[in-house]
Amino acid sequence: MSVMSTAEGGTVEAELVALATAGATALVEQMATDGWMRVRDRVVGFFAGRGTASPESIEAELETARAELTAARQEGDEQIDDDLRAEWRNRLRRTLRADPESAAELRALVDELTPAPAAQQFRDVYNTISGGTHYGTIQVGVQHISGQG
Repeated sequence: MSVMSTAEGGTVEAELVALATAGATALVEQMATDGWMRVRDRVVGFFAGRGTASPESIEAELETARAELTAARQEGDEQIDDDLRAEWRNRLRRTLRADPESAAELRALVDELTPAPAAQQFRDVYNTISGGTHYGTIQVGVQHISGQG
């Protein structure tokens, strides 16, 4: 095996790990949303299409994970998020290793599940201060302060 092919293999593995991590993160974040059923069905389709398990068993695992997440968050246990991300990252990684062609479908799924960052919005803020001494918060940013005394 040449050095080049070893380096390429490492790059491919790193990309698969990054994709599996992004997929697991998006999945766990979506478990606590109103759109969960749609997300669950898409994830079931992804795994079931690979023949790794039956759709029913995948759905049951996802619902169990969601129930664990919900209960743990109600109890203030934030570690469950990390645990579930690790669990699903490993499962996605194994799936990607067994079926590298599934990477394109997982990328599309991650793109679908990950909300686009909101465009940064700027707007003018006007503060008018008049009279004596005032104590309080002033909006941060470019200020146009006019004092009338």
